Amino acid sequence: MGKSTQPLLKRCKALGINPVVMGYTKESKRNQKEVRRKKSEYGIQLDEKQKVRFIYGVMEKQFRKYYVMATKKDGITGEMLLQILESRLDNVIFRMGFAKTRNQARQLVSHGHVTVNGKKVDIASYLVKVGDVISFKDTSKSSSGVKKMLVANGDKIVPAWLEVDKDNFTGKVINLAAKSDIDYAVKENLIVEYYSK
Repeated sequence: MGKSTQPLLKRCKALGINPVVMGYTKESKRNQKEVRRKKSEYGIQLDEKQKVRFIYGVMEKQFRKYYVMATKKDGITGEMLLQILESRLDNVIFRMGFAKTRNQARQLVSHGHVTVNGKKVDIASYLVKVGDVISFKDTSKSSSGVKKMLVANGDKIVPAWLEVDKDNFTGKVINLAAKSDIDYAVKENLIVEYYSK
């Protein structure tokens, strides 16, 4: 998977994202005036797509695959796309408060610490379903490094579509995410327009 080497705060600023959305509390100390040219309609749509891709850490090929999946679902395509992205296992771990950032959540999954319905899942892009129980392997819970991380990130506000037992490091998907559950400003219709051309 390709990796962006651009500083996170710089990328957030360029895409108009608050770093808090990414799980970071740090803010840029730079306060310089910038002359911005008026963007074309295409440029605005592209920026919106890039912003959402960056937030979830998804590459273009996979993002397009999610868009195609969203078009086949019943409902508004843009909202279905956001629902699919929110259903990614790494995002669910992040939303449950078991990781400070989605990158940290992705690492927990890829290192084999996470189970879904009692079975180990090490694919960050795994899409959870309603009723799925997400937990951590017993060996991971007892590992001092992982346990310390899980405890440190346990004070996060959990969205209504998830249920979490922080003492036992488990969570359950009680619903799929709705547009109202998204904690950042997004104009998903612009992404749909971008791919519809």
